[in-house]
Amino acid sequence: MKKRICWLLCLLLIGGILKAQERPVKVACVGNSITEGFTLAHPETESYPAVLQRLLGDGYEVGNFGVTAHALMLDSDLPYQKTTRFKEALDFLPDIATVKLGTNDSKPWNWQHHASFKKDLNRLVDAFEQLPSHPTVYLCLPIPSDRKEWGIRDSILVSGVIPYIREVARERNLPLIDLRTPMLPHYPQDYTDGVHPNKQGAEIIAREIYRALTGKDL
Repeated sequence: MKKRICWLLCLLLIGGILKAQERPVKVACVGNSITEGFTLAHPETESYPAVLQRLLGDGYEVGNFGVTAHALMLDSDLPYQKTTRFKEALDFLPDIATVKLGTNDSKPWNWQHHASFKKDLNRLVDAFEQLPSHPTVYLCLPIPSDRKEWGIRDSILVSGVIPYIREVARERNLPLIDLRTPMLPHYPQDYTDGVHPNKQGAEIIAREIYRALTGKDL
């Protein structure tokens, strides 16, 4: 009788492990309009999270949690961490979170609060790391972007935003995805407006994130 119970328990344990292994790896793509796929004809299939889903395959579930015009800093005009999409990204319980924010922080009315950038980025990372799924958080460097009439300044991204992101990644030993360098040769020809990449640009971003997550080249 005891042997039978032991065998049943072993079978249940093995079944639970196999079921857990069948669950896709959840990837939450956190970001702004570039993540959301703004200006793309079909963001549901052409945004970089959608392309990333195709590249990763059925073993992954990629969620697009981008919100147009939003910034990282809590004192910005549109703070990402106060949005419903941020809460949805946390409720997604991801295994991996990629964070691509900072472009809208370069606007003069937002950048005046730059002293809080690192603190607010750490707060966002904390929110993910405290989840029961304990996701690995990847910080992404912003792609080249410049549109003066929108307030977006590439010079601020280079001199301020990117150094802050690098510091947080170094201090917390977080993986960093450099999206800026591979996009430089494609700026501005693979953009729609100086800020948002076109379909080809979104594919470049997706491939870089794919390499970072899998360690594989395409």
